Amino acid sequence: MSMFRCQGDRYVATFAVDEVRVLRKVASEVVGLLTDGFDHGDPVVGRLFPEVYPDDATGSAEFRRYTEGDLKTAKIDQAGAILAALPDGEAGGEVRLDAEAAEAWLRALNDARLAMGVRLEIKDGTDLGEELDDAVAEDPTSSRVFQLSVYAYLGYLQESLLNALID
Repeated sequence: MSMFRCQGDRYVATFAVDEVRVLRKVASEVVGLLTDGFDHGDPVVGRLFPEVYPDDATGSAEFRRYTEGDLKTAKIDQAGAILAALPDGEAGGEVRLDAEAAEAWLRALNDARLAMGVRLEIKDGTDLGEELDDAVAEDPTSSRVFQLSVYAYLGYLQESLLNALID
């Protein structure tokens, strides 16, 4: 069953307390990465802001000079849309998104997954189920198991929201 569902002109999902905590942490970390931790040498930043002209450093730098600020602001605002829509405090609850907020959530979830994918070294051909099984077999209490689980959850959430938007 999908988490998000369409109700009139809204996209609605109910989140448990732990889900709210995870989403709040993930969105906050994306904002932190794009503000205090913004470093072009970081592979995550490189993934979120890829070189437009990989064979032309000057052209890429010029393009970045004109576009990066707006793109960074948009990514921060999208992560902020998740934070703004989540239930307040330490409670679970319902999230109701209009079409614009739903699209911002999709983009923010995508950014979070890209960032986590780089940190977790997930490639295009990675079998996430196998990767998670291996991590559990190695140490079921490891941070990698938790991070892979969050990565999978964000993918599920993204797919659920996308399906609600399409229906």
